[in-house]
Amino acid sequence: PCRMNKPDDLASVLKDQVTILGGFIAAMWVLEIADWLIFRGFLDRFGIRPRTLVGLRGILFSPFLHGNFAHLGANTIPFALLGWFVMLQETSVFWPVTLVVLLVSGLGVWLLAAPNTVHIGASGLIFGYLGFLVARGYFERSPSAIALSILALFLYGGMIWGVLPLRQGVSWEGHLFGFLGGILAAKLLAQSSSQF
Repeated sequence: PCRMNKPDDLASVLKDQVTILGGFIAAMWVLEIADWLIFRGFLDRFGIRPRTLVGLRGILFSPFLHGNFAHLGANTIPFALLGWFVMLQETSVFWPVTLVVLLVSGLGVWLLAAPNTVHIGASGLIFGYLGFLVARGYFERSPSAIALSILALFLYGGMIWGVLPLRQGVSWEGHLFGFLGGILAAKLLAQSSSQF
C-alpha cells in the first residue's frame, strides 16, 4: 500500500521513481552508444552464453546490452511504463521484483537456451514486470493491484505471445523465464506481506 500524506510526499516519491527508472534507461542508452561508437558491438559478448562459465556474467549484464538502437528503442518505453507500474503501490517493491526476475530469467536462459548463442536485452525484465503485475492482482486481491493487472494486460497483454518460439533470433526463453520470474516475485511478496 502507498503511504502518502502530503503533496510533498507525492513529489518525493515521483522523484525517486523517475531517478530509478531514468538511471536504468540512461545506463542502457550510454552503453549502446559506447558500444556503437567505441566498441563496435564487442560489449554484446557480455550477454548470457548458455551453459558456459563465462556466460553467467550475462545474467547481470544482459539487460543493459542491446543488438542495436532499434532493439533498445523497442524496449525503452515498455521498460519505463511497466517498471513504473511495478512501483506505483510502493517504490521499494521495484528492487526485489527486479532481482527475482533477473535471476529467474537469466538462469532459465543459461540452463535451457540453445548452445552457442548469446542473449541480450531488457525484454526479460519487461516480461517479468508484466508477469508480476498480472499475478499481483491474483495474489494480493486488492482493488489497486487488480486495476494495475487489468491496465497492464490491456496495454501489453499481446506481448504474452513472445514467450513462445515464434520468431527467429528472439530470446523467447528470456521472455518465458522473465514472465515466470515476475509471477514468482508476486507470490513471494504476497506471502511476505501476509506475515506482517
